[in-house]
Amino acid sequence: MTEFPKLTNDLLLQAAWSQTPQEESPIKKREIDWPPIWVMRQAGRYLPEYKEYKGARDFFECCRTPEIASTLTLQPIERYEGYLDAAIIFSDILVIPQAMGMTVEMLENKGPHFPNPLKSPEDGQFKALMDRKVDVEKELDYVCKAITMTRHKLKGKVPLFGFCGAPWTLLCYMVEGGGSKIFAETKKWIYTYPDESKKLLGRISEICVKYLALQVQAGAQIVQVFDSWAGELSPSTFKEFSLPFLRYISIHLPAQLKEMKLEKVPMVVFAKGAWYALDELCALGYQVVGLDWLQDPADAVKIARGRVVLQGNADPGILYGAKKAITNTVQDMVNGFKGAEKGWIVNLGHGITPGVNPDNLEFFFHEVRRCTGGPVKPLPNGGMLVDKRTES
Repeated sequence: MTEFPKLTNDLLLQAAWSQTPQEESPIKKREIDWPPIWVMRQAGRYLPEYKEYKGARDFFECCRTPEIASTLTLQPIERYEGYLDAAIIFSDILVIPQAMGMTVEMLENKGPHFPNPLKSPEDGQFKALMDRKVDVEKELDYVCKAITMTRHKLKGKVPLFGFCGAPWTLLCYMVEGGGSKIFAETKKWIYTYPDESKKLLGRISEICVKYLALQVQAGAQIVQVFDSWAGELSPSTFKEFSLPFLRYISIHLPAQLKEMKLEKVPMVVFAKGAWYALDELCALGYQVVGLDWLQDPADAVKIARGRVVLQGNADPGILYGAKKAITNTVQDMVNGFKGAEKGWIVNLGHGITPGVNPDNLEFFFHEVRRCTGGPVKPLPNGGMLVDKRTES
């Protein structure tokens, strides 16, 4: 087992375990004075240093090169030192379909693209995919190496997230061939081939469990399951095609870690758009449930009833706006989570989008800390944040 530097900021882990009884928690719990902060896609295209370091490299080349992935992971930690309470490894949810044998490309200004998506259960690719024995450790070793390298580079500053895509979301990409507005191919699959769809979802679930366990073995201290396309399902189809497979992960990951003689870690589930399923999500066995910006925090607190820690949920779009709008959004969010302050992790309601001024994100962090009684750093230029690296 690799020895890592001692963690000096455990605020996020304390929050993640805060609704778990002490006898079931692997850490000694203590009261926290303000909520921890991290944001989805905190390492990415909105940062000038990301664009400069990535250069002309292919996106997946960056994911597959541990040194590059590690450097990109650390960029927001260095820029926002004192505000971010966690790092998340630079990778992508679509490394699992790649490990299963599918080709995935990241096209400039378009996003992920599968040149040969799954057409039907009758096409040869589906059978090959289901029959193929996936050596997860070998195929995704580059992610684990990046995690171990990053843990050492962090020197205990903050904990490190590992993650994977949820089975439903990965199926969407695998049959749709990329993102979509109507998900016609995906709907065709679940309504025409429901049994085969569930078999594929089950296969993906098994790989997710193994992959997350290997990330923990490599040094991940908390993991998140991203169900980015959950909102494309109705309440009834969510219960049929997503919920059982999210539950499979929450049940089997702790068992897998125990089998590998590894300490359990907090598990986060983020089902974007599935506001209607919050009660069910709180009962799945995850320690943390992420909320998107369509969910009212006060309502979420009532539904959660202290069963889980809540994470979220500011609209990412506020980062395009004026400082006053950011302040108002933060204050509304803080007010909404009243009653759950000890069991709340601050985040956006989805990932940071391209074109955001990084200084607006710093102002968001500043306002969160100011409104929750945490430590703040002085704002430069009398509060008018200017990032010289973004000036033309």
